[in-house]
Amino acid sequence: MSRLPLIVVLAALLADCDQNMDVQPRYGEYSRAPLFRGSVLRRPPENTIARDDLERENVAGTKPALSAELLARGRVRFGIFCSPCHGAGGDGTGIIVQRGMPRPTSYHDDRLRAADDQYFFDVITNGHGAMYSYASRVPPGARWAIVAYIRALQLSRHASLDDVPADERAKLENSP
Repeated sequence: MSRLPLIVVLAALLADCDQNMDVQPRYGEYSRAPLFRGSVLRRPPENTIARDDLERENVAGTKPALSAELLARGRVRFGIFCSPCHGAGGDGTGIIVQRGMPRPTSYHDDRLRAADDQYFFDVITNGHGAMYSYASRVPPGARWAIVAYIRALQLSRHASLDDVPADERAKLENSP
């Protein structure tokens, strides 16, 4: 019976030690923290690389080979991210223009037809003019797919019969 008061006192002491992260002091992102002698936001150590940054950089720097799968993916991504402004045909008559926003340049403009693929990739990544950056929304592989689809759109309006391979041209010429 003499152990009962000791057990009750120990149980009361242990119940009082239930402090966890819920009752710790919280600092706002830009507030000062006495522990760090400055802002709560800490710089990462030098020469650190965020997870998947190397892989993302490799994909961004390597243009994939043109394929039907790449164009199909580009068409889907273009429809999601680009057509609201640029329109389904890339002529700059998307739904936002109908709602009063500025009209983007048509992809069929001579200046954009002469631009290299890296230019389109960089504009998707960093934005340009009224267009904001899509770097956080569109991964690099999908950006290259969109660039390939933009080139297909440009070719669809400005192609000549000489651009068609000889065997396919014969089929076109012999069709009724």
